[in-house]
Amino acid sequence: MRNLKLLKSLRSSELQGPGSPQYLSVRADTGTLLVLSQYSITEFDPRTGQVVNEASLTADGFLPDDGCGVVVGLQDLAELESACLATAGGDVILFNLNTCQVECVGSVDSGLTSMSWSPDEELVVLTTGQETIIMMTKDFEPIIEFGIHQDDFGEGKFITVGWGKKETQFHGSEGKQAAQRKLQEVQPAAAWDDHRPRVTWRGDGQLFAVSAVCPQTGGRKVRVWNREGVLQATSEPISGLEQALCWKPSGSLIASSQRHPNKHSVVFMEKNGLLHGDFTLPFSKDQAKVKDLLWNSDSTVLAVWLEDMTPGEDGQVNTYVQLWTVGNYHWYLKQSLDFGKDPQKAPVCVGWDPERPLRLHMVTRGWTTITYDWGWNTDRSPGVDDTDNANVAVIDGDKVLMTTFRKCVVPPPMCSFELQLKSPVNQVTFLCRPQKTNQLAALTADRQISVYGKDVDKTADGFRVISRPLVLQKTFRVAALQDDPLVLRQLLWLEDELFVGVSSGLLPTSSTLVMLRPAQDADDTLSVRSEIEVDGVVVSMVQCCQTRTVALQLEDGQIRKLLWDCPEPSVEDWTDSSGCSINFPVACIQTALCSISGEEYLFGLTDRSHLYAGDSELASNVSSFAVCNDFLLITTHSHTCRCLHLSSLSVKGLQVALASDGNQNDETLRRVERGSRIVTVVPQDTRVILQVSLTHERLFHVKLIKLREFVLTLVVLICFREAFECMRKLRINLNLICDHNPKVFLDNIETFITQLNSINDVNLFLTELKEEDTTSTMYPHPESSPIQPQPASGQKKVDVVCDALRGAMESMDPNKFCLSILTAHVKKTVPELEIALQKVHELRENPSEAPGAVSAEEALKYLLFLVNVNDLYEHSLGTYDFDLVLMVAEKSQKDPKEYLPFLNMLKSLEPNYQRYTIDKHLKRYKKALHHLSKCGEQHFPEALQLVKEQKLYSEALRMFSANSSHYKALSCAYAEHLVQQQQAEQAGLLLWRCGEPVSALQAFASSTSWRNAICVAQQIPLPPDQLALLARDLAEKLIEQRRYSEAALLLDQYAKDCEEAILALITGAVWEEALRLIYMHNRQDITETNLKPALLEAVSTQTVFLETQVVTFVRHRTRLAVVREQKEKARLDMLDEDGPDCPDAELYSEASSVMTNSKYSQSNSRISSRSSKNRRKAERKKLSLKEGSPMEDRALMYALGEISTTVDKMREDVHSLLKALVLFEFDKQAEKLQLAYEDALQMMAAAVPEVWPEGLQNNQAPLTGPNSTANSIMASFQQQQKPVVSQQDAEVLTPPKMRNGVKWKLTILK
Repeated sequence: MRNLKLLKSLRSSELQGPGSPQYLSVRADTGTLLVLSQYSITEFDPRTGQVVNEASLTADGFLPDDGCGVVVGLQDLAELESACLATAGGDVILFNLNTCQVECVGSVDSGLTSMSWSPDEELVVLTTGQETIIMMTKDFEPIIEFGIHQDDFGEGKFITVGWGKKETQFHGSEGKQAAQRKLQEVQPAAAWDDHRPRVTWRGDGQLFAVSAVCPQTGGRKVRVWNREGVLQATSEPISGLEQALCWKPSGSLIASSQRHPNKHSVVFMEKNGLLHGDFTLPFSKDQAKVKDLLWNSDSTVLAVWLEDMTPGEDGQVNTYVQLWTVGNYHWYLKQSLDFGKDPQKAPVCVGWDPERPLRLHMVTRGWTTITYDWGWNTDRSPGVDDTDNANVAVIDGDKVLMTTFRKCVVPPPMCSFELQLKSPVNQVTFLCRPQKTNQLAALTADRQISVYGKDVDKTADGFRVISRPLVLQKTFRVAALQDDPLVLRQLLWLEDELFVGVSSGLLPTSSTLVMLRPAQDADDTLSVRSEIEVDGVVVSMVQCCQTRTVALQLEDGQIRKLLWDCPEPSVEDWTDSSGCSINFPVACIQTALCSISGEEYLFGLTDRSHLYAGDSELASNVSSFAVCNDFLLITTHSHTCRCLHLSSLSVKGLQVALASDGNQNDETLRRVERGSRIVTVVPQDTRVILQVSLTHERLFHVKLIKLREFVLTLVVLICFREAFECMRKLRINLNLICDHNPKVFLDNIETFITQLNSINDVNLFLTELKEEDTTSTMYPHPESSPIQPQPASGQKKVDVVCDALRGAMESMDPNKFCLSILTAHVKKTVPELEIALQKVHELRENPSEAPGAVSAEEALKYLLFLVNVNDLYEHSLGTYDFDLVLMVAEKSQKDPKEYLPFLNMLKSLEPNYQRYTIDKHLKRYKKALHHLSKCGEQHFPEALQLVKEQKLYSEALRMFSANSSHYKALSCAYAEHLVQQQQAEQAGLLLWRCGEPVSALQAFASSTSWRNAICVAQQIPLPPDQLALLARDLAEKLIEQRRYSEAALLLDQYAKDCEEAILALITGAVWEEALRLIYMHNRQDITETNLKPALLEAVSTQTVFLETQVVTFVRHRTRLAVVREQKEKARLDMLDEDGPDCPDAELYSEASSVMTNSKYSQSNSRISSRSSKNRRKAERKKLSLKEGSPMEDRALMYALGEISTTVDKMREDVHSLLKALVLFEFDKQAEKLQLAYEDALQMMAAAVPEVWPEGLQNNQAPLTGPNSTANSIMASFQQQQKPVVSQQDAEVLTPPKMRNGVKWKLTILK
């Protein structure tokens, strides 16, 4: 639904020469024009108006001096930096564009009729006067020569399988007479046909087609050859086929023209020669002839060059150039250029630019060069209120196809209505005034402006027209302009009778703004009231309907502002709020005005998909955009549509929003079909019209546009009904009604119910409730929004809303809102199914007689719709109400043979046992136990079994008195369970308090709870010998657990064996307690036999252990220094070779093996399932002290930390040992031990800064210094941003804490 809009035109009359131009070629690398006449060849730059190169063709005899020479082809050869031309006399000439030398590279005696180069400039095809084709290389080496007219169809000849006869085939609506109808004879070529062959290449250069007059029929026939010269296909006989021929660059169709008995058409053929579509030219049968057809380089526009066949009264003929486009298999005439009857102004050469697809070059007979630059534009109405119908106007020849998207969505080529004009339309524009944006003005090729306005609404025969056509109100004739086509461009309709347009300026690099108003002496004529000269070529002009600002864009991207609403209109620079000039970095193909945070900006979209707001780039993948009601809508090449609120964002905010991909809950983003473009946006609505692949449209709603209006309606006006309907229509989550402002919603809960006034709507709202706060997840508040989310309270949102709604409905009309009340019970976080079932049961017992009341059957049926029938049946059974159970069962699909026997069995039971049976069936074991405990003595074994099976020991103990036999039985059962769970001490406590001391003693003994065991033993009481035996057994277990002091106490006090007690203390190195018992029991002999040897042995053991730890510590510290040096050297070497972005470089830093993503630092699914203790063990297993391992440095640090911690923990043991040694005069051994231990502690404390340097845990410091390079310094700074990744790493990097505050040394040994 786009139109071709003229962006700029360049007319130059500086080129002059003898004769008249015959051929035109465009140099792709320089943009200059090669113009060939019967006398010379000229290279001309239309931008500067200067002749670059020129050479005579008559001086060397290539063409005759009398001007009767004919040129049959011209081609620019970029690789050779030359131009190749062919003459009718048979010469092929090269014109060197650097040296201006002309050279004949070959000649054909029979003459030449045409020349055509392949698109890749590797091959050239020449047609000769003998009707043959010569194919040569770019070096003019002949490849093959063959005749144009061949009897064979070609390699693509159709195959007939012989199924049936033609007479028996189905012939459609023509009937069987079509089988007997003779083929229409092919008419000979038209009289004006020059009978010269026409050659055209496919875009990929693999095929070329030749149109030539057939000697047998006299009519034209098209043949297709490949680049090897092999005939591929021959066209079917086509009567009236004309000389024009052009192959679409995309390769699908070959265009030509055909004259029918009643019309004149442009027809298309496939490469197999069969016709494939056509369109009719807007001329009568014999009015015009097609001189040529030209496709542009991207195959989007077909130029048709025509000329009148019959001269007028003055003997002159009109010349036309029409631009056609196709969409959805319909051909649109987008532009019609009428050059009048002046032969000097008629174009004699027409050609598209090879680099700029929408640039058209022409050369007139009077040597004037014209360059037109076109652009695609969607002409939409600019309104921002609800009176604007979202009109889109599509030009189609002398018709304007209007579609009012507010009323209906009609896919092209259909439309809401058509506006028929007298001449082809070149431009359309809408009036840019509020309430009047539906009015349209159309500028036609005869320089008239037709104004269309709204018709009065009427009804006819009881019917009302939804989309009423516009009616013609006035026609203006534009006076005082040059008599050239498209002299006025970029037309804007500012006021009722004020237009502004752009025309060419006095200089090629300037433009003139023309203000048009009705003449004072003629209301139907628009005269120029003022002209404003602009220093630059204006390529776009746009107005904002709200601010009435008019912005201009020049061809280099500069932005200007037109001050039109003043006595003396003028143009000034576009500036920002600080007064700085603002311009686009590059020219944009689409522009629009809008306001961002109160400042007006000009948005622009380039042909490279970059979107700018002034000089700030917003995004780089935008395919289309539109501005409407403070919202920016864009489509991207990633097939998404974004909608952004401009009033709540700054330019930087827009950049950030467009740079993000958006999450799944981002309501500003929506996926669209590939290739979608925005056609228009319906103002004050949520509808956006997209066009997909130029064939069909899509309408969808953008939620964010309506969301702001909904919020204002909800908060300010409390219009819940309108908000609810809008949200349902746009599929917005209904939770937003209560999440947006919970206090307002809860305070107006009755208003909400009253406005909805629909049970179904209330039920829908309740069923969509969820605990999520949609204002923070799905629909977050803008930063500038005054409404902020409410802080969360202790209660759950769903429960609060359900209770509030239920309470309001019960107070308003419980009968009317019965179903909604049931929904509120069911929807709570813990569904209240029993209460809901009870309400249904009450309805059945006491049905309401109020009008519109719900029956119990209807309520139950609705409840079954909300809840699974099996769940509802079980909950009804849990109410112990068999009438309710039967009511639910009857509505379910259950077989009565299944549930009736079960229910009858339950009815026959005692009430408590009955409830126990039901609860056990429903697996509600705590309730079942409660009811079973009330059933009497005979059911206690069953209760005990239930307790054991379901492990309900704690609940069961609370149900029986502590003095009962049942309590004792339950305690014993619980104790057995605890023993099995390795909790024997707790089992002993239970048994002890319930009067089972023997069993309690066994439990305490097995758990080594020796104090409780002794207490129970004395309570029993045990005989002295058994008590002593018990004490010895407990002491052995304590010694195994290295609890020597407790074992000695048992042996001394209860086993009465002081010697064993002293030996246990000596074994445990409890020297002072051993001495106490020795002197208490007067056993000094043990001092000599056991204590002193044990002291000497302890000194030796501690000394050897210290020496081993010190040696290991020194070895690990030395190795750590070597490993760190090697890794640092390797890291720096790699940085110097590969730069800072090398992915492996960071493996060699000091902390790299701790922090990098090596294979040892990856998580493992098996390890992650372990406990934290086992997980730490598994992490340690990864640390290997093997030389060369990837994590050797970390393993060394861990080992050094373990050694330091172990040695530090020896302080108390060493202190106790030193005191014992001094007591027994082992001073030398004590001094040696104290000195060794002191040296070890000092060495390890001194090594801490070296092993665990300061800042290692945070990150490695930046590497600087004379030996550092730029790459290494950059990489080190980048590594500072990398965090430590695991707890194990933190433990390794943290130095051990030495307990320097513990006093262990003896002063007397110094």
